[in-house]
Amino acid sequence: MAQKVIIVGGVAGGATAAARLRRLDEDAEIIVFERGPYISFANCGLPYYIGRTIKKREDLLLLTPELFHKRFRIDVRINQEVLRIDRSNKQVEIRNQHDGKQYTETYDRLILSPGAEPFRPPVDGIQSKRIFTLRSVPDMDAIESFIVQNKPSRAVIVGAGYIGLEMAENLRDRGLLATVVELAPSVLPAALDPEMAWYVQSHLEEKGVALWLDDAVSAFEDIGVGLIVKLKSGTTLRCDFAILSAGVKPEVKLAKEAGLAIGSRGGIEVNSFLQTSDPDIYAIGDAIEVQNPVIQQPALIPLAGPANKQGRMAADNICGLKRTYPGTVGTGILKIFDLTAAMTGVTETALQKAQVDYEKIYLHPAQHVGYYPGAKLMHIKALFDKKQGRILGAQIVGADGVDRRIDLLAAAIQKSMTVYDLMDLELAYAPPYGSGKDPINMVGFVGANVLDGTMPQAHVSQLREDDFILDVRTDAEIKRGSIPGAAHIPLDDLRARLAELPADKTIYPFCGVGVRSYAAVRILLQNGFQAKNINGGYLTWCAASGMSIKESENAKRLKEEFGII
Repeated sequence: MAQKVIIVGGVAGGATAAARLRRLDEDAEIIVFERGPYISFANCGLPYYIGRTIKKREDLLLLTPELFHKRFRIDVRINQEVLRIDRSNKQVEIRNQHDGKQYTETYDRLILSPGAEPFRPPVDGIQSKRIFTLRSVPDMDAIESFIVQNKPSRAVIVGAGYIGLEMAENLRDRGLLATVVELAPSVLPAALDPEMAWYVQSHLEEKGVALWLDDAVSAFEDIGVGLIVKLKSGTTLRCDFAILSAGVKPEVKLAKEAGLAIGSRGGIEVNSFLQTSDPDIYAIGDAIEVQNPVIQQPALIPLAGPANKQGRMAADNICGLKRTYPGTVGTGILKIFDLTAAMTGVTETALQKAQVDYEKIYLHPAQHVGYYPGAKLMHIKALFDKKQGRILGAQIVGADGVDRRIDLLAAAIQKSMTVYDLMDLELAYAPPYGSGKDPINMVGFVGANVLDGTMPQAHVSQLREDDFILDVRTDAEIKRGSIPGAAHIPLDDLRARLAELPADKTIYPFCGVGVRSYAAVRILLQNGFQAKNINGGYLTWCAASGMSIKESENAKRLKEEFGII
């Protein structure tokens, strides 16, 4: 007898599960319920339509219910909300959004893919029609319609996560002034550690985005012709409209009311087969808790890639293929004007909370060889365990080549590779694309040097006022700035001037990015001195200190433009 499978929710997870089910079981009765008007759309592309990078709205609509039925013989019912799950009778109660009528459908297996909903802070004025979220095509249409009809000039974005920064870029591309308010002290707080976020923040301000960090909205006031946004710091901003992008929370109401187990992080609890506490009910996508395989802890990771894979795997298991989900590492990437920011694994902040014994390194290589035109630095932070050197996490910010490197590091984490494994990777090389020692190989070389004791290192946070810090850059370089109190001996003069160095103190050399200072450390160690390389050099020190190499009034100017009252 043919099985009947009901799927609650479409888009990435639900639509993928439905198509996979049909490919594996031609006889199954498959019904997909979607409470919105679209079954399958490119939600990651929504900001780029608002920014006019994507010209045609229809390009975001991947499959219509009609095409879904024609191609896969799947019954897709849009604008139909599942209200209740009756587990004892294995049926669901549905409401037609058009006419309000309710009816029931039975199931043999049920897949929950309800997604996540935007977090709306509980502050006064949050219901204003000038305040928007961006999770769906109707959300996108509402923002686009407001811009076309009202011709606004200023927007406030609440939250500096992925959607918040994508919207900041796209609104600037649309000609609007954009300011971002973020509760954390740095942008992308879930993806980047503060010193890596510094590169992004500097770039955002260069592009005309005002940042209000370590602050939060306390109230909105709709004054008819615009909004007044009140911050907890006492600052008040004027704008024409606001976009909420302060994170999402999993949609678990349906599962919770059905008595399904909810995990410690607030998502639907599933086993390795993606089954809920009811073995005939599966759950996938942004609504579920997954295992983070790096720190072996439950996590909420709302990303499209994992949701698609989970949809496919749930279908496989329903059809008897017995696939186990390995957990979600959490690999993300983001375009920010001319920069790309990416991360995989866990951040240093997460490792500290999990009490993992780790080491970290910073590198600033170019994406390809310097002699080939267009070479630009990328900034890499790699985290690995102190015993075996297993890769735990990585963050990269740069112009080009970030995507390829973060994907390699994501694969390394998934396969439990070490820094020693990275040394041995054979990677494609030609001058326009990389170097004979690819940045990924360099992560391996530097990490191995640290673990083997070949390169003792000190982190910027460990430096003290009375430490002997040695700048080994050229005379021309130090004119642009140096670590306060640092002595100066260019690397090429170091061997001839060893007598100038204290024999009773540890010496901390640094250069621009840490390469020349590594050579200095090797010279010093082999001449009887104690020495530690300052990890990541002057560039990392600037980032960690929150300093700009170039003095700029840009941030002040932006804040003045945003009408502080």
